[in-house]
Amino acid sequence: MEILTTVADMVSARDRSERPLGLVPTMGFLHEGHLALVRRAREQDRTVVVSIFVNPAQFGPGEDLSSYPRDMERDLGLLEEERVDMVFSPSNEEVYPQGYSSYVDVQGVTGRLEGERRPGHFRGVATVVAKLLTIVRPDRTYFGQKDGQQVAVVKRMTLDFNLGSEIVVVPTVREDDGLALSSRNVYLTEDERRAAPVLYSSLCRVRDMWQDGVRDAGLLRREAEGMIAAEPLAELDYFSVADAETLEELDLVDGRALALVAARFGRAHLIDNVVLGDTDAAS
Repeated sequence: MEILTTVADMVSARDRSERPLGLVPTMGFLHEGHLALVRRAREQDRTVVVSIFVNPAQFGPGEDLSSYPRDMERDLGLLEEERVDMVFSPSNEEVYPQGYSSYVDVQGVTGRLEGERRPGHFRGVATVVAKLLTIVRPDRTYFGQKDGQQVAVVKRMTLDFNLGSEIVVVPTVREDDGLALSSRNVYLTEDERRAAPVLYSSLCRVRDMWQDGVRDAGLLRREAEGMIAAEPLAELDYFSVADAETLEELDLVDGRALALVAARFGRAHLIDNVVLGDTDAAS
């Protein structure tokens, strides 16, 4: 497994690699959710590249950039076990050198939900993903369904800029009680950890109602909001029933949609979603 820390070395390694080439972008502190992406890439691609970069451009003032969990030695050990070919782990200065002044601003889909509450977040996400795609030039790039809005943003940007990489979405990996795996789960106290699965329970309730024929998005939202309100350790940010591509809020669910939730449990800001409609990445 090669460990590459400069753009020049990554480009050189890319150019001599067998195709197809798959990229799994991460911010490190890997868990089974990340490894599910790596395994999918290993199944589909001759060469697998994993990037590890805690992207400062997607963190706002007061967010957890400095305390974001990191464990590079452990991450590299896990990736070696998964037979990853290359790890691209550049420094901040390598990605954003002195004088850097170009950013990618995806309109529309970024202005809602997480984008509304975290101004600049998706500009940072889109910028770093665009840079990774132009540096690595992958045939396929792998993302988890858990970050549903991020997936919508990346798909839009990749299409708009003709970046040429297939965006592969892998179903959310969960704990036995339904909690979506996330690097930020380490912030949960024992009590908060016991409470956090209420997010997935609310999503499952909405999906069950939809499967039973309920199409009134307002009714679906109110049912979920009531379930979360009953959990005293959960501070709800939003529960959304939205178009799966544009993330515009729906009145009536008459096509493919996403139910998305975000809430705070103490220090931890957790997000989750399920797809309402026909898809392979339903949850």
